[in-house]
Amino acid sequence: MKPWAQWLLIGGLGLVGGLAGLGGAILVISPGSLLEVPGGQWMARQLLGGMGELPDGRRVLMAGDSVPTLALHDLQGQALDLRFGDRPVLINYWASWCPPCVEEMPLLDAFARSQGSTGVAVVGIALDEATPVRRFLDERPVSFPIHLEASGPNDSSMLLGNARGILPYSVLIDRQGRLQKTRLGAFAKGDIEAFASEP
Repeated sequence: MKPWAQWLLIGGLGLVGGLAGLGGAILVISPGSLLEVPGGQWMARQLLGGMGELPDGRRVLMAGDSVPTLALHDLQGQALDLRFGDRPVLINYWASWCPPCVEEMPLLDAFARSQGSTGVAVVGIALDEATPVRRFLDERPVSFPIHLEASGPNDSSMLLGNARGILPYSVLIDRQGRLQKTRLGAFAKGDIEAFASEP
């Protein structure tokens, strides 16, 4: 199913549900929000015709799916592959122009420092340009690696369930390299520890 058709279907179902069950209020449903409710993964798969797909044909991953190697770039523009396994990984998608992203950066840095070399690894992926990211990190350095990726409908945040394309967006990948959970929006103090704990 084409992306525009998915949103038309989901929006139509939301409108019908809202008009029928909420006295004329409009209920908005998206694949990303469905992942946050019990049974939401199943509903998202059904609404998207089985498996949601990116424009390039890759299937959007759900909790429990293995995360493939991600092709990214470092701040010097060198290509690199981000692989998973051995340690849980918290990936935080952000941008230098995003105020909530900037506000949560010290919390992520403190959490990364507390994990040492054996705990949860924190990785930042900036959906941004290299120059503003470098400028940001010169003023507010962090202890965890920051990689770059071009923002777009096929970026890895979309692959990992960021259906709304909103930043910040975080995912937890377990020790077996499987997508564990996702979070849309900034962390507050104490939230990261709870999010990063594996069941």
